[in-house]
Amino acid sequence: MTKPNFLDLAKQFTYSGISGRYLNFEMISAFLLEYKVQKSMLGFSVEERPIPFLKFGSGSKRILMWSQMHGNESTTTKAVIDLICFLKANPDFLAQHNLQLGIIPMLNPDGAHRYTRENANKIDLNRDAQELSQPESRFLRHVYQLFKPQLCLNLHDQRTIFGVETPEINPATVSLLAPAFNPERDFNRNRLEAVHYINVINRELQNFILNQVGRFDDSFNLNCTGDTFQNLGTPTILIEAGHFPNDYLREKTRNLIFVALLSTLTNYHENVIVDTEISEYLKIPQNRPLFFDIVYKNVKINYANSDFLINFAAQFVEEFAENSIFFRAKLRKLEENAIFVGHKTYDFNGEVGQLNYNDLLESSNVDANFTVGNQQIRNGHVIADNRQTQEYE
Repeated sequence: MTKPNFLDLAKQFTYSGISGRYLNFEMISAFLLEYKVQKSMLGFSVEERPIPFLKFGSGSKRILMWSQMHGNESTTTKAVIDLICFLKANPDFLAQHNLQLGIIPMLNPDGAHRYTRENANKIDLNRDAQELSQPESRFLRHVYQLFKPQLCLNLHDQRTIFGVETPEINPATVSLLAPAFNPERDFNRNRLEAVHYINVINRELQNFILNQVGRFDDSFNLNCTGDTFQNLGTPTILIEAGHFPNDYLREKTRNLIFVALLSTLTNYHENVIVDTEISEYLKIPQNRPLFFDIVYKNVKINYANSDFLINFAAQFVEEFAENSIFFRAKLRKLEENAIFVGHKTYDFNGEVGQLNYNDLLESSNVDANFTVGNQQIRNGHVIADNRQTQEYE
């Protein structure tokens, strides 16, 4: 039987009712109602917004996933919604793989409402795994204890700054981690099983984003949920949705996270021999902050009565207003000999720039609005520019 193309399936089952970066509980609730998805359990946030726990299938192999633990990280939630669409259209899939799937599609609805990382009490839920000071953290732990998963998927977004060197520099469109279970970052049986499934995911993703998969930093912090669950003996995988070129709304990345999720479900089985797979896992390049959103090269300025060429950059800051996200470009100094690159690059070949060099020296919070030659740069981009520009593909 021919193996299906997971990316084609991702596109086929993309739920059109949800898109973009802003995703709140009302949107999730509308989807659950439309698709007649039954809630197996319900928790509540600080501000009494519902937190649904959904259960699919009745197999003996149990996988738990949760998304939007950080309210402004919605890409994986979109992929989870698409996965539910796939499961509803393929009711025999979980039975064929002897799976039972537990999903918390939005753990932090208050943060999602505000588009903030933290919850309504300004607590980072991914640093609350030990204190369990927040109702959202306690609900996740309650689900974990009742559902007794054999594999956990902790789903997040990461910023556009992250890239990988392979040896060329590419965006880290998806990053993966088998969290450490102890400060020494040893590999026990549970962590090795997580490593195995990361290798499965990585091999599948390489078919679609060659050399754009990163390995997330594995520094141990027991306050983090993934580290705690790994420490408690449950294989856990962190999946981070990152930047795909020209995809700031993360619709293409959404499809790739679906690929990661479906490849895990399709390949999940017991008694995996994984002891030889550490080397494959460690070959996944570690993601690092290598990118600016926009880089400007060879701009001539006059400073202290001298003319010289400078390189500098802009980084987008997400601003939330009226249920939408605006990407505001802020100037950033580009350090001498830095290896940072841009998702988009303008080379001005020595044209004179009209901007305050002190803004770059002080790394102040200045909008990227300036002039180079006869080119107007507004919100980071050249407007009415007919010249050839170099885009990072």
